[in-house]
This record gives sequence, structure tokens and C-alpha cells, in this order.
Amino acid sequence: MDGVILNFLLKDRTTNKNIIWATDSYCQLGDQFSANMPILPELVYAIKRRTEKTKDEQKDRTRKRAEVFTPSWLCCEMNNNIDEDWFGQKDVFNSMQDKGWFPNPNKIAFPGKGKDWKQYVQLMWLEITCGEAPYLASRYDTTTGEELPLERRIGVLDRKLRVVNENTFRLSEWLEWAFKAFKSTYGFEFQGDNLFLARENILNTFIDYYSARFGKEPEMKHLIEITDVITWNIWQMDGLKDCVPFSKSEVQLDLFSEAPGEGEPILCKIKDWKNDEVITFHSIKR
Repeated sequence: MDGVILNFLLKDRTTNKNIIWATDSYCQLGDQFSANMPILPELVYAIKRRTEKTKDEQKDRTRKRAEVFTPSWLCCEMNNNIDEDWFGQKDVFNSMQDKGWFPNPNKIAFPGKGKDWKQYVQLMWLEITCGEAPYLASRYDTTTGEELPLERRIGVLDRKLRVVNENTFRLSEWLEWAFKAFKSTYGFEFQGDNLFLARENILNTFIDYYSARFGKEPEMKHLIEITDVITWNIWQMDGLKDCVPFSKSEVQLDLFSEAPGEGEPILCKIKDWKNDEVITFHSIKR
């Protein structure tokens, strides 16, 4: 991975520092891997998908952080249920059978009545505690780690990009609507290794669809632009407090203070792309 892109993927937009590990899964490797330490580019080699972790590691993370990875077939079924509600019909992108799915080979048809492909691409989505983001970008089976071909991918972004592929013709038009798909898709995660994998999966999803459509890798400027979107939209957060994990704001000392005070947790910032402004996630829950 290009060094510029890697550094970008590790950026925390709220603190303007790197995301932190926020897990003790790697602490046996040294002090740099402690839960409150930043993830540095030279340390990402240690990050493993859940399917690559031992059963004991998986159980430990489930016990400590309630980390449970949903099988891909169930992710598919749940996304299908949401699409069924929006489209008003079943089996729009695929049909389910015996914990498997069969892709619809035909161009996706839209119901009209104010529901067209452009509106679908811009639907707002949020995956809470997203892990490696299997609901958003299904590059591999969550239980086996086996890579899925494009036609069998079932994530939200996979569906949106399929629709973009089917309804755009020029590169500029494809990029415009692909970016809108990404800008309307959000997710947050506590543990830093999962967050990095989620961001990486989503970036590679963009690369996969671009390469399949145009027969070449995206230009660096487009990779930087989409990574900018990803690092705003897929962020690290303590979902119970809407803040950066383990964070406390700095408190200014006054003349009568003998010791520094403890500040409030730092609320996470996200990007409102429609209005081109930075807001706190907490503010949209009021």
C-alpha cells in the first residue's frame, strides 16, 4: 500500500492524530501496541482479520468488547430486508436459499414514484460498531476469509456501486456517483485494528469496482479523494459516549490550581458532506 494512503487511513479526524489500538490483543508485542497507543504505519503488519485470529483471541474479544462477526449470508439477508422495505419487493439484488444467496443477473429495476437509482445511491446508511464493516463492503466471507467475486458481494456499498455501474457511462459520471455513494455511507468502531481493516476494505472496494469497470487502477488523486471521504465517514468512537476512546480534553490551569484538572471526553467529529461542514456525531442524535 502506498505510504501516503496508509498514513491517511490511520488518521483520526477528531484529534488530527492517529487512531489508537483501543484493544490489548497485541500488547504482548511491546509497549507500542498498548491499548492507548497510536497505530503507526510500521505496526500495521501485526493486524489480523478475525478469521486469522485464534479461537481463544476471538472469544476474548467477544467477552471484553462483545465483538461478534455476523456470517456473510446473514449480512446479506439483513441488507435484503432493508432493500425489500425501500423497493417494496423481495429479491432485488439476490435471492436467499439455505444460508446462501444467488445474485440477480438482470439490471436493477427501480419502483419510480420518487424512488430512482440516484436516490438509492444517496441513501444515508450508518453501521454501528462496524467491526471490519461486512455490512458495508463484503470483500471476503466473514467466517472463512475467502474473497468474494464482485457479482457475489452483498454490502451496502457493493449494491450502490452496482447501481452506479448499471446507470453511468462516462468515467466522470461514474466518479461523481461513486463518491456520492461513499459520502452517504457511515460507520464507527471502537477497536483500532477493526477500524483500520474496515477502512482498508472500503478503499479496496472502490479500487475493485473502478478496476473492473475501466480496466485500470484509479489515479492517485482519486485514491486520495476517496480516502479523505472514508476517514471522515468511518471513524473510531466509544459508542456509549460518542467520544474518542479513552479521551479527555485538556483543561487550562489557573493561578490557584495545584494540579491539572480532568477534562470532558472528546466528542467525535464527522463530515456533513451535503452542507460541507464538520459536526459532532452527538449533535445529530439530539
